[in-house]
Amino acid sequence: MSESGKAHVLVTGGAQGVGRAVAERFMAAGHPVTITGRKAEALAKAAGEMGGAVHAIAADVSVEDDVARLFEQAAEAGGPIGVLVNNAGMSGSAPLSRMSVDHFDRMMAANARGVFLCCRAAAKPMADMGGGRIVNIASTAGLKGYAYVAGYVASKHAAVGLTRALALELAGKNITVNAICPGFIETPMTAQTIANIVEKTGRSEEEARAELVKFNPQKRLIETDEIADLALWLAGPGARSVNGQVIAIDGGESA
Repeated sequence: MSESGKAHVLVTGGAQGVGRAVAERFMAAGHPVTITGRKAEALAKAAGEMGGAVHAIAADVSVEDDVARLFEQAAEAGGPIGVLVNNAGMSGSAPLSRMSVDHFDRMMAANARGVFLCCRAAAKPMADMGGGRIVNIASTAGLKGYAYVAGYVASKHAAVGLTRALALELAGKNITVNAICPGFIETPMTAQTIANIVEKTGRSEEEARAELVKFNPQKRLIETDEIADLALWLAGPGARSVNGQVIAIDGGESA
């Protein structure tokens, strides 16, 4: 806990997109925040722009030694982590016939192994403090299938499975574990997906965007602040009995 009594929050993949929105929302609520990501320069830039009680620590959450160092340095900077938001991840597409083992392994490392390593690192300090909250940012790809992204879908299903298993395992330690599963979001990652569609199909950017928007019955992309709002609520007192839940933010796509 900080001097204000607010839990120290660690947001992985916190330099941009959903991670940055989540970090800023917790900061606005008075929490000390640590953001992490692989690119030190991007982290430092984001931290400078965000200001306030934010620390930036470069680390690759798919690497065991990096995660150990991350949690040690974060605790030194702001105290033990009381809220963990596992947001770091990556996407990529390839048909099965051309999907390499390296591609599949990279999806699993970024989107599943990183969640496992950070949850494992957070569990004991949280238990020692009397409890904590873990929020895993997954995807509707953790709830259903999409063609040509089998590696990504498999990794996000793994993140959902980890959420449900760890929720049961850690419940007795007053630690809740939940997942948020957004549809396509207005982020740099989605912008890259659109660019890939344009490159591979020859469609215009507008046509490529429409391909993603059509999945959402509300006919729009999800905004990052919608995910940040839910993450903050899941870490708050009103969600103390919400555990092992996988909550879609998708306009009804998964209904």
